[in-house]
Amino acid sequence: MEYVTYEEFNKMNMKIGTIMEALPIPETDKLLKCQIDFGEVDENGNRKLRQIISGIHEYYPDLSVLINKQVLYIVNLEPRKIKGYESNGMLMAVDGIDGKPVFLVPEVKVGVGSKVR
Repeated sequence: MEYVTYEEFNKMNMKIGTIMEALPIPETDKLLKCQIDFGEVDENGNRKLRQIISGIHEYYPDLSVLINKQVLYIVNLEPRKIKGYESNGMLMAVDGIDGKPVFLVPEVKVGVGSKVR
């Protein structure tokens, strides 16, 4: 196992976001283009959603179960193009016993953009 310093770990910005929209990416079986609410606003005070691409579609064919779900994300990764779509963060999940990803979620509802401490 490779260790990281506490200073390196502290650079990670992890927040709870609410999935507002999830759409399949054409010509893929796994990828979803999700719009996530982290409580961010633009210069006019309008709610700003962040696009994050996640490879979870094969496990969630019914996308409606994802809407309004609060999930843990890393939000300060460099933007990355995946199949031509920009992703601005990473969904955090663990491997379930059946191989299906299990989301890391708060025990109770929290405010969007709540920071992990």
